[in-house]
Amino acid sequence: MGWAGCVVLPITKHRDAVAGPQSQTLRSSAPPTQHLLFTISRNEKKIDKRSRKLVDYDGQRHNMQSLEGGGGKKRDETKMQKVKEQLQMAKRTYDTLNSELHDDLPALHHSRILFFVNNLQTLFSAEQVFHSETSKVFAELEAIIDKLAMDTQKQSYSPRKITSSPTANNINAGSPGSPSSAGATTDNLPPGVLYKVKATYRYNREDVDELSFEVGDIIRVVTYEDPEEQEEGWLMGVKETTGEKGMFPANFTRPL
Repeated sequence: MGWAGCVVLPITKHRDAVAGPQSQTLRSSAPPTQHLLFTISRNEKKIDKRSRKLVDYDGQRHNMQSLEGGGGKKRDETKMQKVKEQLQMAKRTYDTLNSELHDDLPALHHSRILFFVNNLQTLFSAEQVFHSETSKVFAELEAIIDKLAMDTQKQSYSPRKITSSPTANNINAGSPGSPSSAGATTDNLPPGVLYKVKATYRYNREDVDELSFEVGDIIRVVTYEDPEEQEEGWLMGVKETTGEKGMFPANFTRPL
């Protein structure tokens, strides 16, 4: 019989719808963001360079003024010409940087508005899709959980827990002579009893068709009435002291 959880699989169809637009939006917004950051960094370096060139230009201008003043000394035309060339070069460098910044900074200032509008609108749109698809997934999961709870109450779905112990040997159900009954005595047994086992661990049943026992209890292993109900790692048995019958984990016992 199928159970409600089997319809969880179609939910995976929402995975791309949930994560796809968000991931694609983040990937598409990365290049414009990187370009904006690169432009800002480049202009910051250019501003720093302009400040240094302004200092150079101002220093050359003071040198020129000192030579032109002379203080009554004879002017050195060669030195004057060299200082004049250095002054002109410093001025050209400063003017070039200053002109570029006068063009770049206003353009950067205005472009930031369009950048934020476009990217934020795209991000908000993707976020809206994300929350919409997520709500659909939550609604489907809630319906599945409700259906599973109803099936459990009706006992149309009964989960089986395979209990194991790290120190116990695994014993699988089987017929006498099979590896599961290795070492067990099959002589002088009542009709229908395959072999006997002794409980090495305490076990409290978790379902109505299971068998509880204490350490040291002797259990007679019998065949399942319906072979299709047989589960790996579980045996069907009857407790000798009480005659109770039920399934129990084989690795909580050892064969006698």
